[in-house]
Parts: sequence; structure tokens; C-alpha cells
Amino acid sequence: MIRTINKHQRWLMIVIALLAIPFVFYFNKTDLAAKGSDRFARVYDRNVSMIEARRDGRLFGLAQALGMSDFCDSLAGGANGRNQNEITAQFILNLIILRHEAARLGIRPTTAEVADFVRDLHVFRGPAGFDINKYTEFSQNLLAPNGLTEAQVEELAGDEISLNRIKQLVATGVAVSETESKANFEQLYGKITVSVARLRMADFAKDIKVTDDDVQKYYEAHKADFKSEEKRKVELVSLAFTDEQKKLAGKERIDVLQKLADRANDFTQALLEKGADFKQVAAKFQLPIRETGEFTQLAPDPQIKGDPQLVATVFQLSAPEPNSEPVQTADGFYILHLTGVVEARPLTMEEAKPKIVDTIKESRERETVSNKGAKAAHDLRESLKAGESLASALAKVNLKTEKVPPFSLADEFEPGTEPNKPAKESPDFPAIKRAVGDLSTGGVSEFWPVTDGGLIVVVEKREPPDEAKFRESKASFDERFLSNKRSFVFYEWLRERQREAGILNSKT
Repeated sequence: MIRTINKHQRWLMIVIALLAIPFVFYFNKTDLAAKGSDRFARVYDRNVSMIEARRDGRLFGLAQALGMSDFCDSLAGGANGRNQNEITAQFILNLIILRHEAARLGIRPTTAEVADFVRDLHVFRGPAGFDINKYTEFSQNLLAPNGLTEAQVEELAGDEISLNRIKQLVATGVAVSETESKANFEQLYGKITVSVARLRMADFAKDIKVTDDDVQKYYEAHKADFKSEEKRKVELVSLAFTDEQKKLAGKERIDVLQKLADRANDFTQALLEKGADFKQVAAKFQLPIRETGEFTQLAPDPQIKGDPQLVATVFQLSAPEPNSEPVQTADGFYILHLTGVVEARPLTMEEAKPKIVDTIKESRERETVSNKGAKAAHDLRESLKAGESLASALAKVNLKTEKVPPFSLADEFEPGTEPNKPAKESPDFPAIKRAVGDLSTGGVSEFWPVTDGGLIVVVEKREPPDEAKFRESKASFDERFLSNKRSFVFYEWLRERQREAGILNSKT
């Protein structure tokens, strides 16, 4: 076993430690269960305790630090767009399912398989293969300080081996036929020429009227939702890089970071002592205290405005637990102490009126646009079916269209553009692609809502991709397509197992 590997030399922990340290701090501070309950969830007719959940949550952080991205993605599947708390909870529950199913199927990785898997992890690899120095330093600088051992590394290795075998089993028989391959390649890589008709909410705003009676009724129905923003005030100390230390990189930077982390941990431990006072502990550690003014979560104090994690941490503190765990930022660590809370209070109708008017107007504008858009799409589709020209059909529904440069559904974002910014000229390019996915030449999409209204897309022409490109790309395309099909089958299998475990509708 890897545990028996001789450990003698010292090489400072690689940059992956930057990921694990803040994660452990975060998870230990987070309560995934209902307040006052030690039960995290009920799975397979048994209660999963918070102690067990926290342990498996720490394994999630360890798996990320080990670079087990496929494993983490598979077990946190379906959690995209959720917060870290929900992603961690999803991983914990799916890990329970994985182990249950592996035992049921009799999947038991051998000691040799686990050892080989660990040796092959990228974080332990050097130019000549497995690097004992890297393994030793991972143990000393990441595992031990966070209450983990090499046994957890081997445990995760066994879990990923089991996961891969289950994926192979559930995907048995999944294949890509020649016909299916060609049809999907043509759909994804064929060039599409479209016209886009837009309906904008702003065009209907002048027709929307909101009366005092409307405001009164809305306020009475949603009175509980209208509250002032809670305000908070904190004291904070920082253990941060000096200007000179900020220039460090690699081993030297991590060495300094580890010392800061150790000192931050010592500070928080001192706060746990009976009768500890934040100001006295700060004085003992010779750390200056900074104090914020009162601020809301949406308009944080300038001293912490630049780091969303600091702001979020402030609003997790309470009078019984006013001190935070160390919060890692780009320049070091912060410890926060809650000094004041101005509770949210109900708003009067007059105070809430501007927000109510805006809410009602937006709702009515969107409803108006949606109704008109759905009717226009239907009428446009019927006119084209009857043989009318596109210009004539558009005139009937009083719409104008704009051209979008020809594209394929497989078009990616262009290198160098801003993240999530479409490569094409239209800001709604992703929505346009989704709207026309299955349409043929002459097809009219349904009305597709977007931020400022909605759009209707007409497919003017679909051209097949170059045959030579298909032959050239076929092997790699089939491989990706097969991988996607297998992933789909696995997630369908996982959903069924979630139903059996009784957690599919759990709040995770």
C-alpha cells in the first residue's frame, strides 16, 4: 500500500494547497442541516448524521486538491449554478449512493489497484513518474494540518475505481451507428442562415398602467416580502502578504502562505478560549483592528467590498458565534468579528411602493410580450406554410427581422473574448442557437424569452457541412459523441438510484 512508502525528504506543497485550505475552513463553518438538528439527510431509510456529512464533505475538498476532476464532476452532477453548500451536499449524497451500489454489485478494488491509482495521480507525478517527494509533502502540508490521513487518499482512489467500473457497466451496449453519427454531425456542423424578429418589453412599457389599487393589493398579498435590508458592522484583522511578499511565486509564496495560515489558525483557536475577547486576542498577536461602518449585503463596506467571500461570511455570523474562521483572500487571511446588527424591519406601503410599481410593470410587460410573441410565431408559421413569402408573412404580424451571420450549432466562443460572451454579433446568440436546434429550412421557432423581451427565429437555409471535414473529423467526433451518450446513460442511472435511496427530492 501507498501508506508503506518510505517518507524522508521534504519538498514544499504544490500550489494545489491554495484550493484545499479555504475549502476546509468554509465547510467546517457551514451547517448543511436544519438548525438544531444533527441529521443531515435520510438515505436508504437511515439517518445520515452531520458528523458523517462533514467527513464526506472534507473528502470532496481532498478530491479537488488531488485533481480528481472527473470524479468530483460525476458526483456533484446536476449541481451547476448552485452555491458551494449545495454542490458539496450533492457530492455527499451521491458518494453514499456510489458506495452502496459498489457493495451491491460486489465491486471491491484491490490493494494493488488502489496503490497504482494513487501513484498515477497527477499531483504526485514528476518527470520520471511517481515522485515520493511530492507525495510526502502533500501528506505533511495538506493532509495532516487538516485532520486527514493517507487512508482518505486511498479511500477516494477506491471510490473512483468503483465509479469507473459502474460507468462501464451501465454504458454496456451504448454505441454510435454510422447513420446516427452522420446525422448528428450535420446538425451540429452544418451552416445555418437565420433571420431574427425581436419583441422588446420597452416597446410596450408606455401601455402599462399601475394604479394605487394595484399597489395596495400587491402589498397586502406580499407584505411579508417587503423588508428593509439588514445592516451589519464588524471588526476585522488581516494576516496578509507584505508588498514584497506579494511578488513571490512558487515554493517561496506557498511557504509564506502556510505560515500565515498557521498564524490565522492560532488566532481563531485563541478566540475559542473561555472568556476570550477579540480586541485582547488581537493585541496579543499584535494585529491592528479595523472597523467597518454599518452596511448591507448588497452594498458592503469599502474595506471588504472587493471580496464577495468576506461579505458572505459577515452575514453568516451571529451573536452566539460572532467570530469567523480564517477567510482566505488573494493576499492572505481575514478573521471577522460581528459587533452590531440592525435587523431588517417591515416596510410600509409607501416605502415599498416604488419597488412594487416596478415589479408589477415588469411582470405585465413580460406577460404582454410573451402573449404577443406566441401569437406572432404561430401566425408567421401558418403564413409560411400557406406559401406566403417571408416578407409578406412578417408584414402581417408587423415584425421586422435582422440578419445573423451564418453559424453552426457547434460554434464555440472565440478565443480572447470575455467569458460567456457570444462570438457572434448578436448578444442573444446562445438563445438563437437553442431556438433553431431542431428546425429545418423554412422553420419558425417558438417565441423565446430573453432578458429584454423575446425573439422569434426563422431558418432561411441549412447547408450540410463539407464531406471531407466529416471524414477527417469522424473518429474524434464519434469518440466525443459516444462519451456524451455514456455520460447521459450514467446520469439517468444515478437519478434512478437517487429515487431508490429516497433523496431525489431532497433539498440538495
